[in-house]
Amino acid sequence: MARKEQITKEVIIEGAFDLLRKQGIEMVTARKLASHIGCSTQPIFRVYENMDALNEELFEKARNYYEEFYINFKKESAIPFVDLGMSYIRFAREEINIFKLLFMTQHNSDNTMYDLINGKDKGFVIKELKRVHNLNMDKASSLFMKIFIFIHGMACMSTNGEFDLTRDEVTKMLSEVINNFIKNQ
Repeated sequence: MARKEQITKEVIIEGAFDLLRKQGIEMVTARKLASHIGCSTQPIFRVYENMDALNEELFEKARNYYEEFYINFKKESAIPFVDLGMSYIRFAREEINIFKLLFMTQHNSDNTMYDLINGKDKGFVIKELKRVHNLNMDKASSLFMKIFIFIHGMACMSTNGEFDLTRDEVTKMLSEVINNFIKNQ
């Protein structure tokens, strides 16, 4: 009877995700991962051809994690993009290493920042654009770009401790800026 494998693909990817969350993507190496999950590197390379293959799956897991974070975020604002911005900023604060992987590193053309914030097949941005009254669709891309640059700046500032505004202050600021962008579209 064959011995049951204890280091499964699931154990490996969950261990890699745990390392990513706690220490960052640069710490997800074969040796550190093996040590983290209590094995040699052999089971990792039995499951994955190389670390690039593991990192692709890890990226997808991180992407799905962000999407679930946004879906589960309590939506409270009647103003388009405020909840998306609040969720994005909170994600940057609470999941710094995943945020850096998803939104602060370069990816292939299938994973642009727009694709990531929009959700793989979820249309988060499209839904927010549909909430903008009398939106000139020719200006939708420009409107989103302005809003996203502002939101992304706030989120990036929160990853390095430069952003200490309260939730109410952030909501007020986002509401004012987004309303101005919408009004001037």
